[in-house]
Amino acid sequence: MDIGVCIASHIQDIDYTVEAEAQGFSHAWFADSQMLWSDCYACLALAANRTQSIKLGTGVAISGTRPAPVNAAGIATINALAPGRTFFGLGAGNTAMRVMGLPPQNLRGFETYLKTIQPLLKGDEAELPTDRGEKLIKHIMPDQGFVDFKSKIPLYVSGFGPKSLGLAGRYGDGAVLSLPASAAVMEGAWLALESQRDAPLDRDDFYTTALTTIAVLEPGEPANSDRMIETSGAMAMAAIHYAYDQYRNFGHQPPNLFSEIWDDYVALLEGYPESRRHQRIHMGHNCWVLPEERKFLTPKIMQGTALVGTQDQILERLFELEQAGLKQVMTLPNFDTRYVAMKTIGEQIIPFLSR
Repeated sequence: MDIGVCIASHIQDIDYTVEAEAQGFSHAWFADSQMLWSDCYACLALAANRTQSIKLGTGVAISGTRPAPVNAAGIATINALAPGRTFFGLGAGNTAMRVMGLPPQNLRGFETYLKTIQPLLKGDEAELPTDRGEKLIKHIMPDQGFVDFKSKIPLYVSGFGPKSLGLAGRYGDGAVLSLPASAAVMEGAWLALESQRDAPLDRDDFYTTALTTIAVLEPGEPANSDRMIETSGAMAMAAIHYAYDQYRNFGHQPPNLFSEIWDDYVALLEGYPESRRHQRIHMGHNCWVLPEERKFLTPKIMQGTALVGTQDQILERLFELEQAGLKQVMTLPNFDTRYVAMKTIGEQIIPFLSR
């Protein structure tokens, strides 16, 4: 199994990607969220010039904030710097859109976007929907190193529900998933990935990646120790942020995992003005745990939202998911402890995996 790293794009910390390569991580996924972090393509360009082997791409680019030709040109530019090791992750944009008070792109619009960008990533002509009708577009000056379409740019589509997974299976070379709880859940993901296809996927060829945070417990350490919260608590809080967005916008009830803390969490957020609450929900997103939110991170929530366990427990879980067809797990630790977290995984997890 490959282990990748998801990166809160930071223009002044390309060293993190360099260190990931040195530690044996296979992929660096640069997150794209314009109201939270640095621009992902600027960071990718710097990383491409400072690395040699690690695969580089968007983790994930957002369809709702950049037109398809803009994203295609952006990643093809990176491919000119790192040919053969560039990939393109794409999603509809929960956080990137919600932090502006807007919904992610709907499934119909997302499918149209996929139909447009799929040929563009190959340098081929595509139909671009506009308010003046369909327009035929392609990159008309692909030579002289402006971009690179000769080296394949794999398309990895983010999907967390059955319909979006169906789109990933239909249009993508791979899919980005939430971490499956078991081999049985992974099999359910495969069925969803195949649901919009005329024929089954080649499971050996289709590249599946799951997003989580990997945090190794010391003997006897509780899952919500201060060290664990400072290492992986931001991922757990991001899961709670997502559940609140679903509750706030669609009336969806939270997972049972959050039942013990839900009323208090809702009361905390509803103390903020409605006109700016969309900004408050995602404060610290996948980087820090705010002091007033620390109390919500129970041991059950920590272990239910991230890959938290002893070395043996983590390796056993990864082996089970590898046998079920998961190709990669990418880890997104808290920002301040990211180097320590990376070193731990590089020493205690990666050397023990089949590669």
